[in-house]
Order: sequence, then C-alpha cells, then structure tokens
Amino acid sequence: MADTITVAALGDSLTQGYGLPRDEGFVPQMQEWLTAHGADVEVLNAGVSGDTTAGGLRRVAWTLTDDVDAMIVNLGGNDFLRALDPANSRQNLRGILEAAQEADVDVMLVGLAISNNYGPDYKEQFEGMYTDLAAEFDVPLYPDYFAAMNASGLPREDLMQRDGIHPSAKGVAITVEDLGPKVLEWLETVQ
Repeated sequence: MADTITVAALGDSLTQGYGLPRDEGFVPQMQEWLTAHGADVEVLNAGVSGDTTAGGLRRVAWTLTDDVDAMIVNLGGNDFLRALDPANSRQNLRGILEAAQEADVDVMLVGLAISNNYGPDYKEQFEGMYTDLAAEFDVPLYPDYFAAMNASGLPREDLMQRDGIHPSAKGVAITVEDLGPKVLEWLETVQ
C-alpha cells in the first residue's frame, strides 16, 4: 500500500457529484477508470457543492493532509455563475496552488470554458486565469471540464441533469473517459 498515490479532488458540485448516486459522480467514476487502467491510486472527494474558488482556498489547508500526494483542482464554476471578479478568482486559485507547492503536492488544474454572458473581457479574463496559472506554476491543465461532452455529438439532455448545469452520470463518464488518460499520464510524474 505504500506505493498507492492519494489524490484529493478539490472542487465544487462538479467534483462532489451533485444530483447523482454516490457511485456515479466524478470521483468514483475517475477512481474506477484509473483502477481499471492499472493505477494504484486512491481518489478522495474534496468537492463541496456551491463552493467558489474562495471556499476552495479556505479548505485547501485541511485538504492537504500528510497522506495527500497529488491534487486535482476543479473550481471556478460558481464564481462564474455569481459573476465574481475573475481577478479575485485568479488570486484564490493562486493561493491554492501556492499551498500545494508549499506542501510539495503535485497539482492538475481543471478549467472551464464559459459562455459570453458577461461580455468578452470577462470571458477572456476568466478562461485566461487557468492557462496563466498553469503556466506560472508549471502544472498540467485540462482546459474545459465540459469539452468532451460538448464534442461528443450526443444530445445535451442525455449528458446533463434537468438543471442544465450539472452533468448526468453519462456526461461524467464522457469527461472521465477523456480526462482519465491525462490524469494517468500526470500520475506517472507524481513522486
């Protein structure tokens, strides 16, 4: 068991598995996918529905226990839904990445491509925070949690819950199928 890599998934409802049976959310599906592909890994669910990047920053210290070797950070959706200033979101994510760096925990950042609801400047600043921070901290970036679902060609109603915000179990499976190989590759670099 000493070689098992423990990965904390720090996020919001997309990580927590909002509206889904316990075994059909992001964390259990990612755990199952990684195990099926030979990874000796334990994925911990540190997702809290409704959380913002500020909430993630407040929780990161107790998420980064001595057992955690790596962390997937998937935050920002609620910042967007609340039209929070991307400059503040960027600072919160920077704080999370700094805390992980201080704890010597490897990070993979998961971003979001957003709609143009608040104008092109907001969209550019919001999406840019992920690419900029990934480059600054030299961490892998999966640019858009919903990319594989959007590219699947399947009807959106099959991939999303009725609220139109959270993925269905099928939608999560598509994300995991696309993200899984990137996580597996990243885990090979985790010490």
